[in-house]
Amino acid sequence: MNHSIYSADRTTHLKIVAVALVAAIAVLGLVTASHVASDSASVSTAAIVKAGKPIATSSSDHQLIR
Repeated sequence: MNHSIYSADRTTHLKIVAVALVAAIAVLGLVTASHVASDSASVSTAAIVKAGKPIATSSSDHQLIR
């Protein structure tokens, strides 16, 4: 076994690349399996809130100015 990446031969580099490829495919498979599909039944719709007239407040006397 080669303990240095600098002195490793071609087959050792190939093994490293193969293990990295298998690990990447495994992670991709886990991410794809855990992805929740969004369908129209699970999507919540928010109520529409319309803006009213602007209101300014004063912090000195706590009076509402309209």
